Amino acid sequence: MSITLRTIIAAVTLVGAASLTGCAGTFEPGAAGPAVDAPNWHTGDRWVYRGQDGFRLPVTWQETHTVTATDNARTTIVVDYDGGVHGSRTEIWGGPGELLQGALMDIETRQFATPLRKLAFPLERGKTWSQWVENYNETTRRRGQINHYVSVGGWEHVATPAGSFDAIRMRVLMRLDDDEFWRFPTTCNYVLWYAPSIGATVREEKDAEYLEKGDAIDSQVIRAQHTLIELVSFSRGG
Repeated sequence: MSITLRTIIAAVTLVGAASLTGCAGTFEPGAAGPAVDAPNWHTGDRWVYRGQDGFRLPVTWQETHTVTATDNARTTIVVDYDGGVHGSRTEIWGGPGELLQGALMDIETRQFATPLRKLAFPLERGKTWSQWVENYNETTRRRGQINHYVSVGGWEHVATPAGSFDAIRMRVLMRLDDDEFWRFPTTCNYVLWYAPSIGATVREEKDAEYLEKGDAIDSQVIRAQHTLIELVSFSRGG
């Protein structure tokens, strides 16, 4: 399969040194700043987020990410959901920023044939990377190929329920593998803010859509996701 990045972007357009308790804002939006190295996670590290998805009457939930095991080879993070979304999944990370098992859009669990480079450290303004990855979706019990493209922007000062953070902004464009005879694949357009002070994102804005197949006059663009995720608290383990 050969699909250019321009095609992915066109499809998407169819569809948008800190402390935990309030750091001093040092960056204007999009500013240049230091490169971000990989985090040093420890067993017991915990991030709690508030999530909502939808428009007029959004579904809300809380999700807790906990490092349950880590060594030089891999890190395991258990994600628990409570509220309007309920359940759990397990993330497995290999090298820095390399996801071996985890979710792409919702709370599905995917196993990647080769590591998915979610975060290509060091992160610095202007850096981009793109990857086609074969994967197995445990929820749908289907294999497929996804495209994951990331563009790193500048630094911004971001306010969250957990406080304010200096964070580096990233835009993520994805083409999923969920096409059917009646619809094209889902295209995702995400903006993430990663704060090195906590080794994770502090805010995520996620939009996704797909286009129905058929005559131009009959086909429709279906909104599949409109999500906001914000950090509520963070605590370090041992």
